[in-house]
Amino acid sequence: MEGTGSVCIIGSGPTGLYAADEIRRLAPGVTVDVVDRLPTPYGLVRGGVAPDHQKTKSVVRQFEPLFTAHGVRFIGNVSVGEDVELAELRRLYDAVVIAVGAAGDRKLGVPGEDLPGVYGSAGFVGWYNGHPDYAHMRPRIPGPRVAVVGNGNVALDVARILALTPGEMAATDLARPAAEAIAATPLTDIYLLGRRGPLEAQFTSAELREMGELAAAHPVVHPGDLPDAVPDDIDPRDARRLKRNLEILRGFADLPPPPPGEDRVRIHFLFRHAPRAILGNARDGVTALLVERTQVAGGTVRATGATTSLAVGTVVTCIGYRATPFRGLPLDEERGVIANAEGVVEPGLYVAGWARHGPRGVITANRASARDAAAMAVEHLAAHGENRPGGPALEALLASRGYRTVAFADWQRIDEAERAAAAQGRPREKFIRVADMLAVIEAADATTSCAAGGAAAAAEAPPA
Repeated sequence: MEGTGSVCIIGSGPTGLYAADEIRRLAPGVTVDVVDRLPTPYGLVRGGVAPDHQKTKSVVRQFEPLFTAHGVRFIGNVSVGEDVELAELRRLYDAVVIAVGAAGDRKLGVPGEDLPGVYGSAGFVGWYNGHPDYAHMRPRIPGPRVAVVGNGNVALDVARILALTPGEMAATDLARPAAEAIAATPLTDIYLLGRRGPLEAQFTSAELREMGELAAAHPVVHPGDLPDAVPDDIDPRDARRLKRNLEILRGFADLPPPPPGEDRVRIHFLFRHAPRAILGNARDGVTALLVERTQVAGGTVRATGATTSLAVGTVVTCIGYRATPFRGLPLDEERGVIANAEGVVEPGLYVAGWARHGPRGVITANRASARDAAAMAVEHLAAHGENRPGGPALEALLASRGYRTVAFADWQRIDEAERAAAAQGRPREKFIRVADMLAVIEAADATTSCAAGGAAAAAEAPPA
């Protein structure tokens, strides 16, 4: 299908770019603009993937040609719901695809959750990844003990990043303020806890294995917490992962304790432990986490009444995310997603990725819903498209309001400056404030303008 018309994709993370790629494949004649509220593209890859997982971040290489060779435009530094309304985008474009992810944290729902020293993973991960939304954060990590609540890969990421040595940090793009704060914190113990058991944990084997490969950390697992085998009635695909995970956990359980005098951060895997209260006060912050031992039977978690207190100064919750829609979008409160029916918010307005179905899977797991949204947008254009003006009209509207949009070429200048500023061995030194990113672009614009002015003056000068 050739097709014409215009589509606006809100959100430049992997889901949005998978959708853009699919639209280009299905309908090469359709104009595709990707709008993002930050001056930087790639969403979760830049702001969510762990800074020591540079191989995972390399997925951006497959997206770059969209902007450099295939005609998709990046329009950054545009906040939908503030700089421009969703209703205005719908008037300017024939179809709109929402791919904004899920940036809000689910709550534990226990007393003390609002104490200083308690952080959701969205903010904590954003802080150590240098996301501008969290540039102001100064997390309270007094040490020597931290609790990380959750039994998924995000919880593993948080625990691992806190356990990195300065030498390990040197090869990452960990934000400098976070690297300095973590290096200065004298941690001895990290408690990684979940209310279910190891068979219910959502760790991938590769991430779990990394916990035993850290330079100065020692994973601690109680053998009695591990089942003898994976039950036969588990789905074969899950069973393979769980068997590998049990092997890794048994290896951790068999590790001898570190030699006396060797400083290692102990990472305690506390399965079947549910948070019941966070203790402390507004002045001193968190002082302890009260946890209750649980039982899991028939998929149901049951309380045992046996509680213990972990003396920690920081609690990071990694128990899932919720969509935080901008003005004009309906929210399904129960599921924590943008209200939709199989990706359709209403005709001409579609949603994909975490904002559609909640957080799950690795980056590529969002490709299916992105393709669904792209196909529905193209079908809508074929039946109802009016060849609306799209990007040029949007940029004119924003310019009339005094907003400075950021093109992909502008992002490339930011990218170049970050790489140039990095110490040897580091992939980049991230700018963590939007103002600093825009300053790079403005400086480059000024240099280009001066160079052009000098060339014009030389061309007009009379011969000697």
